Amino acid sequence: MPESVPVRCPACRREHVYTAPVYPCACGTTAAPRLDRRAAPVVAEHRSWAEEWTGAVCAACGRLNHWPRPELGCPCGTVLLVPVLEADPGPGVRGEPSPAHAQASAARAEPRAARPDAPDAAPSRRAFRPHAVRTARDVVTATALYLRWLGYEDIRRADQRPTNGVGLAARGLLAQVEPTVRPAAPRDVECLWLTAMTESADCVYFSLAGYSEAARACADSLGVPLFVLDLAGVPQPVNDPAGALDADGAPEPGRRARRG
Repeated sequence: MPESVPVRCPACRREHVYTAPVYPCACGTTAAPRLDRRAAPVVAEHRSWAEEWTGAVCAACGRLNHWPRPELGCPCGTVLLVPVLEADPGPGVRGEPSPAHAQASAARAEPRAARPDAPDAAPSRRAFRPHAVRTARDVVTATALYLRWLGYEDIRRADQRPTNGVGLAARGLLAQVEPTVRPAAPRDVECLWLTAMTESADCVYFSLAGYSEAARACADSLGVPLFVLDLAGVPQPVNDPAGALDADGAPEPGRRARRG
């Protein structure tokens, strides 16, 4: 359960109670940043992309995740950076998954034709070459490269712009990319699904900051694949439809995946 800490605004002296947000790890476990109760909040002034993130080691798989740094907006207009306890990744982690998690990821990324448990697999794919994420544009670029690696063709900006994020389109697919530090909400998933239904296309969602629990439940009920991008630019499946898409690649022309 996420922890809460009292936060006093140094500008207006108002008292607030801040609750740490919960984010998903690629292994499926949810966790929250550890808040530093002893340190005072800092006023956000000169902000940079790197300072928007904090490292946190997943207690389940040992992976060093990078999640949005906790912050709180005071009614007086001051934005406060809530102090966190930066987790020590320990030897052998340093931004990489634990050996067990790395082995599982390697097996998942291995071309299916080379796996003994997939005799009827599709032709093998080359290893995915990620595009490191430093800006919002990098998030969109990394997503487009991943879709092309899956086998989708004619990747372009979607004709219909989504309410939030960036829309990408390919043959038979609509993709929504959320490149900000805002976790995707159920409405975002529903709108993407409805738009794809009207265009007789499949859909997939990519988010940099993950998804709320309600958004994940909504996607599971509709069969919408969800991916989280890490700062290395590697999309990680969050639910079963995303895992299947990552393993199988784009469906053959004329065959759409069943959704809903």
